[in-house]
Amino acid sequence: MHRWRCKSAINFWLLSLPITSHAVWPFEPKRFSGNSLLNAGSMGLTDPGRVIAFGDFNGDQFLDILMLGSDQRTLSVHLWNHEEYTFQKSSSLKHFGDVYNVVPGDFTHSGKLDLLVMSGSWASGSLDLSVYPALTDGGFDVKSRFSIDSSSQSQPIPLDLNGDMKIDLLGMTPESQHSSTETFQTWKNVWNASQPQSPLFEVIDSPFHGSQCTISNPHSNAVVDLDGDCLADVFLVCDNGNGMKYFQIWINNKHNGFSLAHQGSLPSGVQSITFADIDRDGTIDMVFTTCNSVSSSSGVGTNCYINIAFNQQLPLCASAQPAFTKGVRICRPPDNLCVADPNFRFEFSGQPDVFISFPVSALFPDASMLVQDTTFSPSVPVSLRLGDANLDGFPDMLLVVSTSQGRTPKMVYSVPCERGKAGCDQDGNGKRGWQVATKGVDSLEAVKDARGISFVDMDEDGTLDLMVHRTGDSGKGNILFVQNNFYYDAFFLKAIVLNGACNNGWCNTEDGKRYHPFGVSYSGASYKYTVLDLSGRRSAAQVGQLPQTSYHALQSPYSFFGLGRTNNYIENLFVGSTIHSQNHYINMEGVIPNSKVVILPSANEGEAWKRELFLRPGDWIPWVTVTVVAGTALLAIIVLVLHLNEKREDELERRRASHHINFDAL
Repeated sequence: MHRWRCKSAINFWLLSLPITSHAVWPFEPKRFSGNSLLNAGSMGLTDPGRVIAFGDFNGDQFLDILMLGSDQRTLSVHLWNHEEYTFQKSSSLKHFGDVYNVVPGDFTHSGKLDLLVMSGSWASGSLDLSVYPALTDGGFDVKSRFSIDSSSQSQPIPLDLNGDMKIDLLGMTPESQHSSTETFQTWKNVWNASQPQSPLFEVIDSPFHGSQCTISNPHSNAVVDLDGDCLADVFLVCDNGNGMKYFQIWINNKHNGFSLAHQGSLPSGVQSITFADIDRDGTIDMVFTTCNSVSSSSGVGTNCYINIAFNQQLPLCASAQPAFTKGVRICRPPDNLCVADPNFRFEFSGQPDVFISFPVSALFPDASMLVQDTTFSPSVPVSLRLGDANLDGFPDMLLVVSTSQGRTPKMVYSVPCERGKAGCDQDGNGKRGWQVATKGVDSLEAVKDARGISFVDMDEDGTLDLMVHRTGDSGKGNILFVQNNFYYDAFFLKAIVLNGACNNGWCNTEDGKRYHPFGVSYSGASYKYTVLDLSGRRSAAQVGQLPQTSYHALQSPYSFFGLGRTNNYIENLFVGSTIHSQNHYINMEGVIPNSKVVILPSANEGEAWKRELFLRPGDWIPWVTVTVVAGTALLAIIVLVLHLNEKREDELERRRASHHINFDAL
């Protein structure tokens, strides 16, 4: 009887063990399960409208969202709630006119993101510019709105023209666009916080020395380093008046303004242009689409091509290769990447290592490409979105294709070249090939009413997720987030250069509150890095910070780049700014992967830049902890057993010695 009771008690304990162990399980259950792209829903963005910009509005280092309502006038900020894992509406304002674009930026140099709103009547031929300054407690000061001199319909771009880390604007005024000499105009930031009545901008002639063009509308203007000196240059898309477009590249000469370095015709039917280091050689390349024609009602292009113009620059030096030959620089050493190459160039024809062009049908047979969002008035260009979705160090691609079943968002991976891959020649040669993602993409394939797609890192976990703009049944637009839940055996890095507000320290309010200016990045910062792969091969890559903001570019305020598989620290991370000092960049050695670097540049010559590194523990950290604890416990048990055995042997030996009789002493 007693034995039966003991057995029953043991069985009861065994049955209850899974429940008990689940209650004390130290790891939180995964929010998303499955090695695929998973439908995450609207993530709190249930209001009709569209996402018009990204930004860190409360400085908590989580990406927030700015939405434009279906009335095209209401702007609302949705802050990311890390604990609830969703976006929550924080503040809103209603603009007086139809909004065409919004650029978040710290225009008042207060350490908070203000809003530059471009609006007006499209029939007037100009854009009304307004800035809503940020309030320290959140929201925007509607009563103290700044009205700025209007621009032409070609949207101005933010950049730092004079090296003071304040955001200026470059564009055209309604009068200057018809000028034959000074087409470009600069909205110089002259804000003085000690004089509240002072203007925010002053319109002056721009510091551009050369033949100026008429900026196209729409355009793909960018502020990005193109000659390799880690100092942001200016890329402009121009209109010759006959329907053809050409480009101008203006090199930043610091104190001597900008000089025209290159000018050339763009291929016929060019659409939006984006920039990224496609082949991971440490230079920024040009990616764009061309179409024979575009439907004005649907925005779908016919006979579209994807084109990549590789930036021809000095390569990275091999480990034992000298940087100079007969006094001429032939390569960049790994510890000195920010060297300008005045002979850089882009070509739109030639070998696959210079320029490649392949039809969209090579990736998607019987499909066309969406190049304009006609649900917005006026239409907004739908550009290729570039980002490293699988963290291998090579940017991947997002686009929307149109078939008889509807408009579906697609993801295309950058892969090594081989025979049959798009972007490679018949023999399989080329810099990079392209392959459509087909595994685990059911959540994308289910969408048939897409009108745009972008990369966004939800919860800042180091993987690029997807955000899809949908038309919806109401025609007002819905937002769908897709969680990138693939497991990638690779590393990433995030970086952001701040604008020097509050002397890059704590900002103080009048009521004694303090906050960090963590959300105030600006266009023009540049990053170059070298890293070793698992076989010891060194490669370089370059990434720009917020190079484009016009026409709903939807680029994040920080820079994100995959590092691929590596068992080492980042050898050299060069961080460039727009400061007009002798050294406008720094070199950081031994940066830890899977982290976020915040760089606080100093405008004072000789003063060290501040750097802060934030590590985000991965999901594998608890398992490593358990493994270390278990291993330590096992080793402790082994040591204890050996110690007890040794102690027992010592005791036996002592006893044998005590019973030993020394006959010589008798």
